[in-house]
Amino acid sequence: MLNLNKENSLFAEGFALIAGVDEAGRGPLAGPVVAAAVVLKPEFLADAAKLEKFKDIKDSKKLTAKKREEIFDIIMEEFFEVGIGVCDHATIDRINILQATFSAMKIALGNLKTKPEMLLVDGKFPIPNLSLRQEPVIDGDALIFSIAAASIIAKVTHDRLIDKLAEQYPQYGFLNHKGYGTKEHLAALKKYGPCPFHRQTFGPVKESLKK
Repeated sequence: MLNLNKENSLFAEGFALIAGVDEAGRGPLAGPVVAAAVVLKPEFLADAAKLEKFKDIKDSKKLTAKKREEIFDIIMEEFFEVGIGVCDHATIDRINILQATFSAMKIALGNLKTKPEMLLVDGKFPIPNLSLRQEPVIDGDALIFSIAAASIIAKVTHDRLIDKLAEQYPQYGFLNHKGYGTKEHLAALKKYGPCPFHRQTFGPVKESLKK
């Protein structure tokens, strides 16, 4: 399990509710970007039995799909609160992927019943126009426990949405690549053109539209 030094230090400073925030789906050529916020209380870190359940928490990219699904369910059951936000492909095309990512993060935070006092956000940029205190952490999903937990929630949610897309458009191979620009995906894009859920402002999709 990742160390909890950051969360422990913030709790020692007097913060009572800390949220880790991360996203999944910035890079794909199709589908939404998804963000998640997971909230910890000091009591969580004092519960050894609960922490044992999370010994496998790490950056979602370093876990198998099966393991992510297993941990997803535990996080949803055991964390104080979890919020999820989604920005669809049309919004990404309209406001760009960075702003859509920030929007998804704000939606995730808005879906929390209790407002956290401090955010730990994956990446080098803070979420703009937000009144909450926050700290961006580069590679936070590989370093910070709460951000890693958020990365798992975001990744599983994103992939489930893409799997639904695969049912509608099996010819693109979404089940295999989850929307990323693999050789299989690019070949399908060249053969069939984009589907209604492709991001039209992304280079390969834009090129296929020209043809």
